Amino acid sequence: MPIFKHPEYPEATLLRLESMVPCRESQVSTLLSIFGELPHVFVNCIECFTSRLLLEDILRQLQHLSSKKEDPPPPPLSCDTFNDFIRLLKQATMSPDLNNQTLYVVLDNAEKLREMEANLLPGFLRLQELTERNVTLVLLSEIVWDLLRPNTGCLEPLPLYFPDYSIGHLQKILSHDHPPEYSFDFYAAYINILLGVFYPVCRDLKELRHLAVLNFAKYCEPVVQGEANERDTRQLWKNIESHLKKAMQTVYLREISSSQWERLQQDDGEPGQLKGLSAHAHVELPYYSKFLLIAAYLASYNPARTDKRFFVKHHGKIRKTNFQKKHEKTSNHLLGPKPFPLDRLLAILYSIVDSKVAPNANIFSQITSLVTLQLLTLVGHDDQLNGPRYKCNVSLDFIRGISRTVNFDIIKYLYDFL
Repeated sequence: MPIFKHPEYPEATLLRLESMVPCRESQVSTLLSIFGELPHVFVNCIECFTSRLLLEDILRQLQHLSSKKEDPPPPPLSCDTFNDFIRLLKQATMSPDLNNQTLYVVLDNAEKLREMEANLLPGFLRLQELTERNVTLVLLSEIVWDLLRPNTGCLEPLPLYFPDYSIGHLQKILSHDHPPEYSFDFYAAYINILLGVFYPVCRDLKELRHLAVLNFAKYCEPVVQGEANERDTRQLWKNIESHLKKAMQTVYLREISSSQWERLQQDDGEPGQLKGLSAHAHVELPYYSKFLLIAAYLASYNPARTDKRFFVKHHGKIRKTNFQKKHEKTSNHLLGPKPFPLDRLLAILYSIVDSKVAPNANIFSQITSLVTLQLLTLVGHDDQLNGPRYKCNVSLDFIRGISRTVNFDIIKYLYDFL
């Protein structure tokens, strides 16, 4: 993948790009110096959810790049296979406007390629070789390359990592979303309160932005009703505190709409009465993160050989005699937690969640949050062959308390208690 250096761009261009993606000045400057403003196609792999839609969308955008405004609209292309795509891509890049320039194919949400044909991602990574054209592929994803890399082998891309936003960055970005009828300082104070509650367990900008919109009306309620002014921070916090604790149960979930959340806020019951929330919980965690922690505990204290019996449906009743070895006399809880791989954690998670929550959350962000809270420990992360491994740090009493808040009987799934 060749990298072309470009002359310095005007400061106005850099400022314009930085205003579009605030708090990413360093990354924007790096990308601009490498790529410049050149021809590109941009495809969202969520919208183009089949290989045919994906390939045809790339070709359609290429047609528009190579055609002039006065030309009639080009006929739609049909592309059934990746071989057809390579042939048509060669033809499209022969136009004078594209022949002497680097063409960038940008694939957003690239992790969705794993759900398509096995030859698609390796083929994209060899675009330049297969087309004999100056084509560069850019993959955008929120997961690490180790989890995206295909098993068939492929060319390794050049990674460029974007670090997580700091709490100061999130404060700055979210504060700019303030409604026009309220002052910037008033909304910034609200964001400061919101981050104080959610930042320890959620670093995802989109999720925090969703929570900010969802709960702002409740924060403004005393001001709207004339009971407080915008500077009465203490009274505003007292009014919204219990509702933010309830909102902890909706982090990363999309089963609850804004209207449903508004109806939930009108419930005068105590926060502890909400399903999933308990006054006895040692830490406030999002609903989905609690299942992740439960799955991690089971993976740490159950032998891997028991997973099929515990977590595969319709396998029949579990009997300890099926597992017990004669020399096995020590409780796994006395031996302490054992490390487990990420794929085992996810397999247990999807088994125990079942129909309670649809598995559509940003799992890896939540795992990172659990590690930050020291509820999980990351071990063996330098081993790229086997991927990351984790251990669960919480006690049995702690996990039983967490399990009760989501109506999950963890004792039935622990090997030591059979």
